[in-house]
Amino acid sequence: MIVAIDGPTAAGKGTLARRLAAALSFAHLDTGLLYRAVAARVLDAGRDPADAAAAAAEARTLVEADLHRDDLRSGRMSQPSSIVAAHPEVRAALVEFQRGFARNPPPPAKGAVIDGRDIGTVICPDAAVKLFVTAAPEVRAQRRFRELQARGETVTYAAVFRDLEARDARDAGRPVSPAKPAIDAVVIDTSELDADQALAKALEIVRARRPDRG
Repeated sequence: MIVAIDGPTAAGKGTLARRLAAALSFAHLDTGLLYRAVAARVLDAGRDPADAAAAAAEARTLVEADLHRDDLRSGRMSQPSSIVAAHPEVRAALVEFQRGFARNPPPPAKGAVIDGRDIGTVICPDAAVKLFVTAAPEVRAQRRFRELQARGETVTYAAVFRDLEARDARDAGRPVSPAKPAIDAVVIDTSELDADQALAKALEIVRARRPDRG
């Protein structure tokens, strides 16, 4: 069983995906880390994230160890990862990695929860459950601001909000795999939900569609 979770930055989809996978004993893949890892490799090589050829070359040689870098979730990776994710060549290079994980999650998992921007629309259009997790921009910016502060980064709310707006525009406006809900996705607005409430809502949706109703 595949559960596809899409949504914008700081909507809570990552937290929900991890907790949902744990509750169901499914494997979890955060596809955003793939693009952050590609961006990190591009920067390490001294190349520009806007260079599609350089980014695609790094994407094609990505290995699992690249996903375990400590700096991938830092604020400095936000814009570069969004830039490399807009390159069709990069997205194409990572498609099979994601689909392979969905089809064959590491045992003993009996299913996969995959979160990103285009999972329900492009990567796993036949997923049994598709969720689109969103929240008001102000709420998302505040969450991201607190997250970066907790990591010891020096940021301002205004800068975080501008970064979020720029990422939203780039993700929604890219010509290939724009970030949008699948037509059959269930939208979960987490603006006024805490993590437990979001999980309860998602579990209700998944269990209603699970063959064994487990």
